Amino acid sequence: MKYAIISAGEGSRLAQEGVALPKPLVEIGGEAMIDRLIRIFSRQGAEEVAVIINNEVEATKKHLLQLQQRTRIPLRVVVQTTPSSMHSFHVLSPWLRGGRLCLTTVDTIFREEEFSRFIQSFEQSDADGMMAVTDYVDDEKPLYVATTPTLDITGFHDTPVPEARFISGGIYCLTEPCLDVLQDCVSQGMSRMRNYQRSLVATGMRLKAFPFSKILDVDHASDIAKAEAFIHAQNILS
Repeated sequence: MKYAIISAGEGSRLAQEGVALPKPLVEIGGEAMIDRLIRIFSRQGAEEVAVIINNEVEATKKHLLQLQQRTRIPLRVVVQTTPSSMHSFHVLSPWLRGGRLCLTTVDTIFREEEFSRFIQSFEQSDADGMMAVTDYVDDEKPLYVATTPTLDITGFHDTPVPEARFISGGIYCLTEPCLDVLQDCVSQGMSRMRNYQRSLVATGMRLKAFPFSKILDVDHASDIAKAEAFIHAQNILS
């Protein structure tokens, strides 16, 4: 399976709050966030990891070029500034065809053992896609995920609805037909990943939800301490 990381944002909020490093290089538990993801993907047997970064951050480019030389799995780096995460995904999509894929943003922090079960569940599933979800809400603009009792996804909502026990965790496992829907979304002038997810439901793709106990995003300087504590607790338990 192929893996992809969207890391094309500017990290402007972190910079404004005094964090000097670009977001992908911010360390959580002594490890840069982008290195952590690549390591975890490697442990899952990744065929290849594709990463998109923006044009502005030279430190991230240099770091990934060095990482290409020492990682044991193929690491594809695309440098392009895009207007949204959905467009970043679209830029990467030509290299993600030919099988199943897993996509996430660079600042997603989760428990490794839960991620492993997530990947295993997707590989054994006949669904078109499987989305990581959580009932832990610590997001400025959460995307609420409506599901059936058997965790089939029926919709994505900007505000709470009775069927939405979870919010989106920002980790997506998808099959190749989902990339065709992505192409249609871009052709129609859509933007934002949540609108793409709604299009998957609207076009009849069968999506399953996979609950994680907690997923964090590192958007603010205060989130770094939360993520550090989360990873520390995970290491104690493992």
